[in-house]
Amino acid sequence: MSCEHLVCAQCAGPVVEGRCPACRASRDRLHHHGLGGLSPMLVAIVLVVLLVFTLTLKHLYGA
Repeated sequence: MSCEHLVCAQCAGPVVEGRCPACRASRDRLHHHGLGGLSPMLVAIVLVVLLVFTLTLKHLYGA
């Protein structure tokens, strides 16, 4: 869903502009990204670090 065509009931402005706190809250809810509030880039970095750590342990202990 997009907020491009939504009109705020509180200030009667377009939600995408975020004129009032209600607009900004609605816009943020509609445009949430990532996992648990984390950015997708941070999630990817954590996964890569975990993979490297796992491969290092496997190499060191020969499991």
